[in-house]
Amino acid sequence: MQIRTRMCMSADGYVTTPDGWPAQLADAAFVPGESYGFPDFQKTCDAVLMGRTTFEPALSADRWPWPNLEVFVLGSLRPSGTPDDVVVDSDPARLLEKLREANEGGDVHLVGGPRTIETFRALGALDKLGLIVLPFLLGEGMQLTPSLSTDTGLALESERALPSGSVEIVYAAN
Repeated sequence: MQIRTRMCMSADGYVTTPDGWPAQLADAAFVPGESYGFPDFQKTCDAVLMGRTTFEPALSADRWPWPNLEVFVLGSLRPSGTPDDVVVDSDPARLLEKLREANEGGDVHLVGGPRTIETFRALGALDKLGLIVLPFLLGEGMQLTPSLSTDTGLALESERALPSGSVEIVYAAN
């Protein structure tokens, strides 16, 4: 099992727009569920792990964004309308243990904002950091990471140009 993240960011390092929406929503060509290879990436995973802020909008979505995947949510409260099979826990280490117990060897897509990703990286659980660098500048918003120690290393694993003019970069987390 590998825990991998794949997120979009502007060329100047912002993962959200100034009003807090994911950076990819600033791209007029973005099509939810189709753009940047997310559907193909998700097909390689057996589970999804995320924070409550990322999870809650899915409860009112037209379609469930994680069909055929086990869902694990880091949150102190179980949001109303959460499907019974979704695992919610407020302790990241305990949630990670539940995920590992349920996992049958498949990869996990770590979805969420910088705080959630950093929480699991700090626990040593992040195996791959995938970034889609979008060909525009936002100038402000939420940056990719909160303050990190200078010993936070990454090793380049792959890079490729996407048809949209974006670039996918994958790092192994050290």
